[in-house]
Amino acid sequence: MRVEGVPRQPEWSPADLSDERSARTLVNTVLAKYEHIDAALFLAGGFAMGKLAHTNKKALMEMIALNFETAYYTARLVFEHMCRQARGGSLIFIGARPALQPQAGKEMVAYSLSKSLLLQLAEIMNAQGEPKGVTASVIIPSIIDTPDNRKAMPHARFDDWVKPEEIAEMMEILCSDKAKSLRQTVLKMYGNA
Repeated sequence: MRVEGVPRQPEWSPADLSDERSARTLVNTVLAKYEHIDAALFLAGGFAMGKLAHTNKKALMEMIALNFETAYYTARLVFEHMCRQARGGSLIFIGARPALQPQAGKEMVAYSLSKSLLLQLAEIMNAQGEPKGVTASVIIPSIIDTPDNRKAMPHARFDDWVKPEEIAEMMEILCSDKAKSLRQTVLKMYGNA
């Protein structure tokens, strides 16, 4: 797969991030090649509707596996490595507004709970990583302007949604020297949605 407009093409390493062993293999492969990790972006995830009455164990575990475990297994290893390297590092997670606003989460309980775990994980990492120069940030978008979201909500005002490019630009800032003084960062990128 080629990414247009990018001078240095990304490398692809397929992995099941919800599997701890697979996540460890991925991190070890990256470290064997590059020896250090300055920044890590945790983008895997998914969405499901469901009120409390309809959120059984299966629904809950699916969202936790998709939104939390995919980040946790890899982030834990990356965090440990960053704490050992002299320059520290930055971890960035993607949260969700319903994880912060219970009123918004009442229609999507499992999703909201799984995303709230990412917020707690970032806080734990910040508490432990501060002396080592390791920071964990969470970007909280409203609705992201993606083809799937447009298809699911064809009558919505797409211009009000957050563009993926805007999130990418914010991630770039969080990974740069410009963000060195930021701590316990939760960025609400709601646009007009």
